[in-house]
Amino acid sequence: MTDLHERPAYREQTGPALTDDIWNAIIANDAALDGRLIYAVKTTGIFCRPSCKSKPPKREHVRIFRGAADAAAQGFRPCKRCRPDGKGMPDEEWIRHTAKWIEAHYAEPLTLAVLADAQHASPYHLHRTFKRLTGVTPAEYIAATRVEAAKRRLKETGETVTEVALRTGFPNAAYFSTVFHKRTGLSPTAYRQAQEASGSYPSKKRTEEGRSC
Repeated sequence: MTDLHERPAYREQTGPALTDDIWNAIIANDAALDGRLIYAVKTTGIFCRPSCKSKPPKREHVRIFRGAADAAAQGFRPCKRCRPDGKGMPDEEWIRHTAKWIEAHYAEPLTLAVLADAQHASPYHLHRTFKRLTGVTPAEYIAATRVEAAKRRLKETGETVTEVALRTGFPNAAYFSTVFHKRTGLSPTAYRQAQEASGSYPSKKRTEEGRSC
């Protein structure tokens, strides 16, 4: 699993303003502006051509640049779908960014379609490339990331199993327990008991003292 790094600190807007005409062109995938400007999305760190067929971003997250080089200089990376720099990002770098995105968003409802939209790629291409380079599917990576986060919460907090499940992206405790047991060989409760026996899990007394502080 990759290490999380902070997203680049994008500098303040220095390019063209996001006018209503430009915004309308973006949401209409208007190719007339291709070659004249680039738009970038602050929440994903990706930049696109105005004609890109990816899911439209929220307007408040968009920045406008005169060209791909300007966007790249601000820390944004090219969309894999519309290839605004004429080349696109190497697959290895793209999948590394995708893995980091999963690690930052694992607690949210994630499907292959949601992940593909966020990474500006088709679900089929993302699935195939991710598995080729990591050896696991995106769904398997999401599950593994969630289980690792759940193990930390079971070990370090006094949250109930249901609370841990919901805070690590699982829809309910039953499904969480099934996935957790499959990956660790233990139920969440048994894992916590093992941690407590080894002295790694905070005792009930210490947990209550911490809550009363």
